[in-house]
Amino acid sequence: MCYLVAKKFNDVGCLALQMTHGQHLADFKEKLMRAVGYDTIQLVTISRPSAYGEYEPYRFVETEQEFEDAVKNM
Repeated sequence: MCYLVAKKFNDVGCLALQMTHGQHLADFKEKLMRAVGYDTIQLVTISRPSAYGEYEPYRFVETEQEFEDAVKNM
């Protein structure tokens, strides 16, 4: 398991979705980056939210659709 994290540059907090490593994660991340660009949103994959305090506070979502919609509205 891992977490896909979306953070808007210079903002506090982030959005997180628990996922599984693999091609689906890579494809999903690339799809999001094409949709939102590279200038304002950072997408990273992390192992444990507790190890990455710089992204706190975390807002966890349950589904890929919820994550995608929220990232596009950041």
